[in-house]
Amino acid sequence: MRNKQILIAFLALLVVPCPLFAGTVTGKVTYTGTPPRQKPINMSEEPTCAKQHATPVTAENVVTGPNNALANVVVYVSAGADDEGQVPQQAVTFEQKGCQYVPHVVAIHTGQELKVVNGDQALHNVHPLAKVNRQWNRSQPPGAPPISERYDKAEFIPVRCNVHPWMRGYIAVLDTSHFDITKGGGEFNLPNLPPGKYTITAWHEEFGTQTADVTITGNETKDVNFRFKVKTY
Repeated sequence: MRNKQILIAFLALLVVPCPLFAGTVTGKVTYTGTPPRQKPINMSEEPTCAKQHATPVTAENVVTGPNNALANVVVYVSAGADDEGQVPQQAVTFEQKGCQYVPHVVAIHTGQELKVVNGDQALHNVHPLAKVNRQWNRSQPPGAPPISERYDKAEFIPVRCNVHPWMRGYIAVLDTSHFDITKGGGEFNLPNLPPGKYTITAWHEEFGTQTADVTITGNETKDVNFRFKVKTY
């Protein structure tokens, strides 16, 4: 009986393909220097948004965390990935909430659906300032259906609201699904990378880009860290 079970297990290995080796790139994005001070935003002209914040919010172009961590950094595979044409079917949501873009930076694959949602009781005017892709500019009243858009070319697109000038955000359009966006701790995680050579790029809206090359040989984790130099304020 035991020999029969072993034979069945062996035959199953011949039929079921073994999973591909896949590694992971992890790391942290930090800064050196003194980041610019972020001034509070006065939302008094839009009381429906102001009352959603217990304390005044500040601009999000530079958001830092403990131990010099840097948030809102898009970290992605800029070379070596083979998923350029593999567009995810699920849409990515970019919400307007409390007269802010949530999240401040959103990332999508080229060709992937982006849904812009108005969660406020205020009129917004969504204006992504694309240079490579088609630029558009649409009003979105309270309760209006989501605005659905797709971008064909990779680009980092700043977004503005023409009604509320303090509303700023970014849409990162990438040719890959291997990306992550750092939060308050500065960490990122890029899993499911088959063996190969990759270029990892970190992008920040104020401090530019940095790149690092890494080689994945199997089921392993490689650490890659980025440190941006901030000009003294």
